[in-house]
Order: sequence, then C-alpha cells, then structure tokens
Amino acid sequence: MNFEESRLYIIDRLQSELRPNLYYHCLNHTLDVLESAIRLAKMEMLEEHEMMLIKTAALYHDSGMLYAYDGHEEASVRLVNSVLPGFGFGEKDISRINGMIMATRLPQNPNNKLEQILCDADLDYLGRDDFFMISHRLKLEWHERGQVQVLRDWYHGQIDFLSNHSYFTDSAKKLRKQKKIDNLNEIKALFS
Repeated sequence: MNFEESRLYIIDRLQSELRPNLYYHCLNHTLDVLESAIRLAKMEMLEEHEMMLIKTAALYHDSGMLYAYDGHEEASVRLVNSVLPGFGFGEKDISRINGMIMATRLPQNPNNKLEQILCDADLDYLGRDDFFMISHRLKLEWHERGQVQVLRDWYHGQIDFLSNHSYFTDSAKKLRKQKKIDNLNEIKALFS
C-alpha cells in the first residue's frame, strides 16, 4: 500500500476543494487531528501497521466535507472505499479505517483502541490552550449555517458538551483531561 500517495492525494483535494467557509472543518483541522493521532498512537505504543492505519483515518476522517456537511462521516467512508484501493489498501485495512472514521460521529462510539485514539485526536483541542480559538472557528462555521445565533446559547452548548465529554484512552486523559476541565470552568465563570 502507498500511504504517501494517499496522503498527498487527500491533502491536495482538501486544500483545493473545501469550501472557504469551513473555518473549523478545514485542512488545518485535518492536519491537527493527524498530529494528535500520531502523538496518542505513540503513547499507546501502536505497532507500525496500525500507526499507518490511524494516520490514514485521520487524514480522511472529514474528507466527506468535500461533498456534504451533515452525514460527512458517511461521505468520508464512501470516498475511502472508492480511492484507497487504488493506493493498494486491502479490504480489511479499509474496513478498519472506515470503523475509525464512523466512530468520530457524535456522539462518539469507539469499539477498539484505534477508534478510541482517533476519537480522542479529533477532540484533542478540548483540553488545550488553543481551545477558545478553535471553538470560535466552529462557532463561526455553525453561525453561517444558521445553527447558532446567540452567543450565550453557544457557550451553554459548550458547557454541556465539555461536561458530557470523556476521553477514551489513558494517554488522552493524561494529556488533556485537566486542561479540558479548566476550559470548562473558564466558560462557566463567564455565566456565574
């Protein structure tokens, strides 16, 4: 299988074809998830083949945004199924990549370690210093789609989401749990 060619293919498509009003679901998000997935996979001591699968899933997890906003995970799976065989990926590996992508659909529902890692990588920013900046990009994206109009409603939604979210892997919990709690408390302080 040719991971490098599959990487170049999807990065080129995301860079040139994603709509400019995808402020959150953009190429930077994909690259951020890739970096987070690699970090977590190393911490979880994945072997080389699984590392390649997780990197591929990270690169393709939001590729469905090229076609649809709602249901983009399913669109991502369709794209994976159509292009990865051309890069030499076998049926079993494609099935595992599809499982990882579908696990990121909210509410997240991972069934194995690889799916847990990708889910944690996808929401890694919740427990980082750049949380508010990234969250603002998502708010802008949703605002343009008519999904959020009132700032107070957005932040109440963020309180609910952060309060109900849990990382799956021990590595993500170790790296991000406390800062996620700090971010949640900072939002709550705005409304107390």
